[in-house]
Amino acid sequence: MSDSYDCIVIGGGHNGLITAAYLARAGKRVCVLERRELPGGCTVTEELWPGYRVSTASYVVSLLRPEIIRELKLKQHGLEILPRTPSSFTPLLDDRYLLMGPDMQATCREIAKFSRRDAEAYPRYSAWLERVAEKLEPVFGEPAPDPLPLPKSWRKIGVGKRLADTRRMWSLYQALEQLGDDLPESIELLAGAVRPILERWFEAEVLRATLATDGIIGAFSSISSPGTAYVLLHHVMGEAGGDRGVWGYVRGGMGGLADALASVCRELKVDIVCNAAASRIVTRNGKVTGVATADHRFFEASVVASSIDANWTFLRLLEPDDLPETFRSAIERIDYSSASAKINLALSEPPRFRAYPTSGIGPHHHGTMHIAPTLEYIEKAYTDALLGRPSEEPVLEITLPTSVDETLAPPGKHVMSMFVQYAPYSLKDGSWDDIKESFADRCVDVLARYAPNVPDSIEHRQVLSPVDLERIYGLTGGNIMQGAMPLHQLFFCRPVPGWADHRTPVRGLYLCGAASHPGGGVMGSCGKNAARAILRD
Repeated sequence: MSDSYDCIVIGGGHNGLITAAYLARAGKRVCVLERRELPGGCTVTEELWPGYRVSTASYVVSLLRPEIIRELKLKQHGLEILPRTPSSFTPLLDDRYLLMGPDMQATCREIAKFSRRDAEAYPRYSAWLERVAEKLEPVFGEPAPDPLPLPKSWRKIGVGKRLADTRRMWSLYQALEQLGDDLPESIELLAGAVRPILERWFEAEVLRATLATDGIIGAFSSISSPGTAYVLLHHVMGEAGGDRGVWGYVRGGMGGLADALASVCRELKVDIVCNAAASRIVTRNGKVTGVATADHRFFEASVVASSIDANWTFLRLLEPDDLPETFRSAIERIDYSSASAKINLALSEPPRFRAYPTSGIGPHHHGTMHIAPTLEYIEKAYTDALLGRPSEEPVLEITLPTSVDETLAPPGKHVMSMFVQYAPYSLKDGSWDDIKESFADRCVDVLARYAPNVPDSIEHRQVLSPVDLERIYGLTGGNIMQGAMPLHQLFFCRPVPGWADHRTPVRGLYLCGAASHPGGGVMGSCGKNAARAILRD
């Protein structure tokens, strides 16, 4: 392989591979450097135990932009997204349950078991979310503008960019204008807390709690905290699962997406180099010249696109003198608060819920199984974490991909994922390496109240604390979004105000990962938008 390229991409996650593919499609010579032994970043499938193929980090897909799937021909390269119908199951200890999915009539019948008023309101609520998502989605399809009147010493912005930023802000204004009478409530959805919105719409606690979990995924926030409503909206933006807001599994695990992207890249002559951890972004006279790796190799390029987070990119891979002090200080202020853990299990049989007993796979196993019966349950779990300890009764988001994908486990066996909140990165007492197994025991015990057969059915277990997520996947603070997503770290403030268009103070250095607009999730827009910015320059 040549060690001289038009562009080097740091990090072989889905955004990095997407950036590489679009650049290569435009005729550029591209190399992707991946620190681990396989590409994919957090979108990987790993055989943790013989015959068990596990999506060790990310586990479902919906946000992936349809135009990226189409333009990169990912389906022709093996990507297959499996629908989850029904998509949500919330059992209760009194043996009732709520089963929800894309079938609106069936979902409303389920909701009516708890509240006829809520069953009538839910279609209006869903339509409102869809209207807001539909109007705002175009904003995700291009780099964010930089409209703030920042000091001229921060950055020199030419007339062309000013005009482009004005056009993008006008597009946002028009999108908001189209919301009409929905605008006031929609503003609350963009900036407010998820709890008061759901309490205003619905009266059944189980419905409120089920919907509220979308507002806290990956966030160290209370459902009463401003900004959590946007996290909920962010999670209904996608339609890769077949319908808007419906999430799907990737056949073969999330690594199926990475494999398809890697196949596209290789077809386009992109060099993907694994076990190549970047140790330094090399600069000369304020411009990048390439990337040095931990094993003392040097890859030369006039453009470097970093899909890793801003902390790694700017504070670890660059020298302090490479950046203006004001920019470096802004990067140091980025909030990486995280309270997520992941538990991956190999099971001899599927969970048998008291509320929905079956001898094998039932429809309730297809989607996400929520252990979060009330809003107060979620609030208490957050309060524990706020005090520096893992939740006594954690919120569990459980998936069983083998319910629809038989390729992941031996016949009759299953893989199950538990995404857990709240597990604070910083503990008041002890360390995660000391307590993570006992915390996993606690999570299994909580699930066993609803599905008593689970403890005896566990054949293997992997526990990933927030410290493990940082250690293995390079996620600062264990934050799965490459930085928290409150309003002051979104849109033209991501990663920091004045630099929201994927460019950086170092000429030739770009951000192409979730640290940039529009943020976290397996979306791909960050990677595509960055490639557009690079090609435009």
